[in-house]
Amino acid sequence: MARSKPEAPDPCPVCGEQVPAGSLACPECGADHNSGWRIDADAQDALDLPDGDFDYDEFIRREFAPQAKPAGIKAIWWITAIILVALSIALYFFER
Repeated sequence: MARSKPEAPDPCPVCGEQVPAGSLACPECGADHNSGWRIDADAQDALDLPDGDFDYDEFIRREFAPQAKPAGIKAIWWITAIILVALSIALYFFER
């Protein structure tokens, strides 16, 4: 079963320019059948700008508030690392 290609509207509902027959998108503004030839297709929906009552100082306090720092490397791992390094150096010199 073949799917029919959606037909473009004669004038583009976004910019009003003529859309050639068989076109998949408006040559002027780029509106297409995937966007549904929406009237508001040129709206900037993806910007996610803050509202008018945005408080910058509160945002800074919330985002950069002092947080609990992760615990450092435990002493047992430092001791293990030092022993491994010492053993590696010893093996290097004793194999010669």
